[in-house]
Amino acid sequence: MKFYVLTLFPEMIEQTMANSITGRAMEQGHISVEAVNIRDYTLDKHKKVDDYPYGGGAGMVMQAQPIYDAYCAIIEKIGHPCPVVYLTPQGKTFSQEMAKGFAAEEEMILLCGHYEGVDERVLEAIVTHEVSIGDYVLTGGELPAMVMIDAIARLVPGVLHNDDSACTESFENGLLEYPQYSRPEEWNGRKVPAILLSGDHAKVDAWRLEQSMERTRVKRPDLFAKFVDKDA
Repeated sequence: MKFYVLTLFPEMIEQTMANSITGRAMEQGHISVEAVNIRDYTLDKHKKVDDYPYGGGAGMVMQAQPIYDAYCAIIEKIGHPCPVVYLTPQGKTFSQEMAKGFAAEEEMILLCGHYEGVDERVLEAIVTHEVSIGDYVLTGGELPAMVMIDAIARLVPGVLHNDDSACTESFENGLLEYPQYSRPEEWNGRKVPAILLSGDHAKVDAWRLEQSMERTRVKRPDLFAKFVDKDA
């Protein structure tokens, strides 16, 4: 899968994505992440990509032309349209289900806004999805873009060493993940639950489901209510 990030800070994307699981996935060819510098497409000799908002107001607005030309260069390169995500607090909240949907795509473009926003005309022209990672404001779209790439990349076949890992994580079945334990068997007076040492996989699975349900009920009653309604 190929991710294209329209950004004013390409080094921020490149340096972060080159690490950990995403970095390994890029090295192995499972995904690619290309940071496209919007400034490379401005017609302004000083590489300016923003201007004052019509109607007045604080701050500056990212101009339509450099964003649109950067987008067109990507579409010409891949040869067909693809999802274009604008990272904005006004968008639909990002979720695991959304990540699954995007993971089925071959390419996607993520547009990172800055300043007071982006000229509405280019959003109308190219954006297919508006996505938020939460009800708060950040200085730019780069962090949300990287959050999305990380979550989506994990669902691309081959990215995780054990593809079953993605199937047992939080939110996959509508519940939070059960508690996990590793060696030693006893640490600081706290023991691993005996059921996990029993070797009875059916009982272990039942215990894990029970723990997931209780953990979700206590920590995320909103998710638990949806889970109960779904199975009703």
